[in-house]
Amino acid sequence: MQDLKKLIREVPDFPKPGILFYDITTLLKDQCGFRGVIDGLKQHYEGARVDVVLGIEARGFIFAPALAYALGAGFVPVRKPKKLPGECVSVSYELEYGTDSLEMHRDAIAGGHRVLIMDDLLATGGTAAAAARMVTSVGGTVAGIGFVIELSFLKGRERLAGFDVFSLLQYDK
Repeated sequence: MQDLKKLIREVPDFPKPGILFYDITTLLKDQCGFRGVIDGLKQHYEGARVDVVLGIEARGFIFAPALAYALGAGFVPVRKPKKLPGECVSVSYELEYGTDSLEMHRDAIAGGHRVLIMDDLLATGGTAAAAARMVTSVGGTVAGIGFVIELSFLKGRERLAGFDVFSLLQYDK
């Protein structure tokens, strides 16, 4: 998996000074790199009995459908407010400077469904924690929360205590 890190472009001072941005577009365009990500995630979750993989807008949409296909599961999109046409369930969560919200169709997850939450990056854990609350609010069970990259120095894993949290690649600073 460490070879995958070589495919991720590090962009200093983006989106603002002092931030080191991990650009996955360079990983995605590499056919072996993208396959390596999906295969690595599949290998970790193969025995987890996943009914649906929930992808968080926007970059979670890149990985979640491919992983759902590999696991023989369905895919559920979680969107920003007012992007889905059906009846939705919504959850708000705290950001560094305010709040945000996520929505999914109310009928996307049935009671008892085992749901794998997938996103590209674990930073502070707020978005993934909100998605987990949404899943349990409609009767689903969180089978795991997966990420391609984890910025472990931000301690987002602590906010997800009690869940099976997995990341392929970790950055300590």
